[in-house]
Amino acid sequence: MRRLFFLFISHGVALAAGFALGIYLLPILTAPPSPDAQVLEESASEAMFTATLTRELRGSDFVHWGEGTISVSADKIVHIGKLAPGPDYKLYLVKEFAQHEDEFEPIKDQAVQVGDVKTFEGFVLDVPAEVDVTQYSTVLVWCEAFGEFITAGQYQ
Repeated sequence: MRRLFFLFISHGVALAAGFALGIYLLPILTAPPSPDAQVLEESASEAMFTATLTRELRGSDFVHWGEGTISVSADKIVHIGKLAPGPDYKLYLVKEFAQHEDEFEPIKDQAVQVGDVKTFEGFVLDVPAEVDVTQYSTVLVWCEAFGEFITAGQYQ
């Protein structure tokens, strides 16, 4: 009976670890290729605003982070850098800077979702036609599936 108990526990731990590893690796394995550096540079050259992403934000940690540069123009948002891989990332424009989920969640309903972030080494997202980027100050990457802050950068 005791052996059966330990087998159950050890297999349960292995199953849980495998599941957690799968959640982490699946977005990496299924991510489309990131845009090449030339496309990113060309798209960023039209920017009206830029912001720096850093790992030093209060909401960033060893599995939730972003670094690099965000370039914002009237019709595109371009990231040159890296994001920690994860599922269901969304890019938001926010009127006030937030650097943790406890700061973003109360103002999330006032933010505008620009689109899905599916690549982790740079991206280009089209800004919806009805969105005026000058009415916002911050870009924020959010993991919708787990309600986790990834990174943010204030561009004005």
